[in-house]
Amino acid sequence: MRRRNFIALLSGAAVWPLAAHAQQPKVKTIGVLVLSSPGSERFWQLFPKALSDLGYIEGENIHFEFRSDQGQMSRLQELAAELVRLKVDVIVPWLTPAALAAKQATREIPIVCALCGDMVGTALVEGLARPGGNVTGSSSLGPEVSAKLVELLRDTVPSVHRKIAVLINSPDPFSGPFLKQIQSAGGVAGTAIDPIMIHSAEELEAAFPAMERSRPDGVIVQGSLSTKRVAELALGSRIPAVSPLPEFVNAGGLMGYFAVEADMYHRAAFLVDKVLKGAKPAELPVEQASRFGLIINLKTARTLGIEIPPPLLGRADEVIE
Repeated sequence: MRRRNFIALLSGAAVWPLAAHAQQPKVKTIGVLVLSSPGSERFWQLFPKALSDLGYIEGENIHFEFRSDQGQMSRLQELAAELVRLKVDVIVPWLTPAALAAKQATREIPIVCALCGDMVGTALVEGLARPGGNVTGSSSLGPEVSAKLVELLRDTVPSVHRKIAVLINSPDPFSGPFLKQIQSAGGVAGTAIDPIMIHSAEELEAAFPAMERSRPDGVIVQGSLSTKRVAELALGSRIPAVSPLPEFVNAGGLMGYFAVEADMYHRAAFLVDKVLKGAKPAELPVEQASRFGLIINLKTARTLGIEIPPPLLGRADEVIE
């Protein structure tokens, strides 16, 4: 081989890998911020799958930075700030407190809520059609869900027409809109609503013995309080408990009514895809739930001595025997 051809070949061999490397797509970093609860586990199963359906694969074209408050909501602000320091491309918070912590941490990094409550009422967005700012996402818990939780208790427990307690997670910014929706539904149904504000784990433990004395006919548990421990306390106090999270029912709660999570996470993934391709959150309308599910725990019902009406069982999407 002539010397000049050998040099040209060698030169081409050196350049080709660099050119190929330059063509590799940039790996995008998605910061994920969640409250620690049974529901967060299902989110973490479904959301990456929803992204993979759109062509995003961990280690190939996306990288996740996952942060959980580990049951300490006060850590959310610190964890959100950490994601901002990492310069992630988008933050995906799960539930309203995580979303508000992310919004407080940054006005520049796009935020796509995976599952939030009243996004207008909590000031996450200016409006559903035109969110404004750097936040958009999927919103699942509106007045229709709150009204359904009241209706479920009334249809199941005959005496519940008298009084329903509502377990409210006071540090959760969604607690105000959530309680207002429940009170509105109770007013329409003619049922008294007794809010119980929870500020700490100690207050949570004390809430059910207090309810045993006041004897509400049932309790609605806010999503961010819908833990296995709350389900255990409700069952131990023999109080029918319902929640807007299906995992609460799997943990021992009586019933749950909720937006179909797979739908919500697919819509959130769709919005993340749009953002990663250059769309502005301010111009991406908030995705609202269109399908809802009902889950009933028959084992819990039997323990409480409650007979679930057959028509209600027939409407359930899932029944836990």
